Amino acid sequence: MTVIEARQVVLSFGETPALRGADLAVAEGELLAIMGPSGSGKSTLLHCLAGILVPESGEIHFDGRRVDRLGESGRSRLRRDEFGFVFQFGQLVPELTAQENVALPLLLNGVRRAAAVAEARAWFGRLGLDGLQERRSGELSGGQAQRVALARGLVARPRVLFADEPTGALDSLTGEHVMDLLVSAARQEGTTVVLVTHEPRVAAYADREVIVRDGKVHSLTAEAIA
Repeated sequence: MTVIEARQVVLSFGETPALRGADLAVAEGELLAIMGPSGSGKSTLLHCLAGILVPESGEIHFDGRRVDRLGESGRSRLRRDEFGFVFQFGQLVPELTAQENVALPLLLNGVRRAAAVAEARAWFGRLGLDGLQERRSGELSGGQAQRVALARGLVARPRVLFADEPTGALDSLTGEHVMDLLVSAARQEGTTVVLVTHEPRVAAYADREVIVRDGKVHSLTAEAIA
């Protein structure tokens, strides 16, 4: 069953076209990798699917709803209640401890602080972060910070996790470890994952790969990436 879909999505930044009629359907529970060269529109497509950007034309559907027709408050609620996010540099809040960063989505959803922190702490053992709960982002390695960001993205059990170059700032070994954890955690939670990457070794973790070129989505074949 399709859970999220883009239909003929068009979006430009000033005079520069980013998406030129992009179509994409993602199945419930699927781990999909979106690949493409820099500037191809792959991150723009992810941001449209997530309701961060609104296309000029075309449609974004999530679970039977038109995301592109929602106002800013409606899209914010959708991102808070249904979606999780992991970005390239983690984007942790530096003033908060690691466990407070993980608990943040729950706190924003109105969960009591004690319950939110308890739920957050449970992720530290799962992701090999025991003992780091009270550290701030400046006291964590890149791999540790990205695992904290992964826990934050999954703690509220989102329907869809959007991951934009989640290993781009990591060395290859740490990146592989983060991807192993991402895939394992998403499978256990039944989460749909939409992953943007330019790295074939990262895309290899996905169930399916597509490529964005010149603002359109293509099936990934040897000819398409030649």
